[in-house]
Amino acid sequence: MAETVKALIKRNLWQENQVVRQILGICSSLAVTNLMANSLVMGLGLTFVTALSSLTLSVLRNHIPHRVRMIVQTLIIAAYVILVDLIIKAWLPDISKQLGPYVGLIITNCIIMGRAEAFARQNKPVPSLLDGFFAGVGYTLVLLAIALIREALGFGTVFGLPVNVLGIDTWTIMVMPPAAFFIIGVMIWIAANRMDRKKNAAGQPAAQSKEVTRRG
Repeated sequence: MAETVKALIKRNLWQENQVVRQILGICSSLAVTNLMANSLVMGLGLTFVTALSSLTLSVLRNHIPHRVRMIVQTLIIAAYVILVDLIIKAWLPDISKQLGPYVGLIITNCIIMGRAEAFARQNKPVPSLLDGFFAGVGYTLVLLAIALIREALGFGTVFGLPVNVLGIDTWTIMVMPPAAFFIIGVMIWIAANRMDRKKNAAGQPAAQSKEVTRRG
């Protein structure tokens, strides 16, 4: 494959992380991250759909007419989402009730369609599967990071187990969507700041070299 597995993983987990770099999947990030269990199930569901829909669309990419590709992509994604929804309802009914309509709304998640359009439509099946899988993993890790902060400070628990964070009382605001909004904003700022520093550090030697050449 043109892109190595290591580069693909690094790109999806950090450099082009779907939430903090591409700013996608924000609605579900705000809605389901008050509990880590909900975030994990949501993340795994989206990872499953993204990976398999990317694989399927890559296999069919040469057989789908260009003008109807969006409809076909939506139908394939919807089929996998229905499967995920049925599995969660059957095996995790309590979490299914807590997630409410957000499992079904995976169909409209821009991450899945984005990977289909940007990668799966132009690449072979195995790279597309890996791209979709690690894009979902990157999304899941961000959800879990947000949920860890919100659940620990809002409910005083982590995965339902009691914890004592700094010996402080729980904060009601942490279980509300605005808390997720501010946490995501901080994470986006940190990610952008780190990427800018790396770019500046990489460009500085070249700039210094040009300055020396000009002086010489």
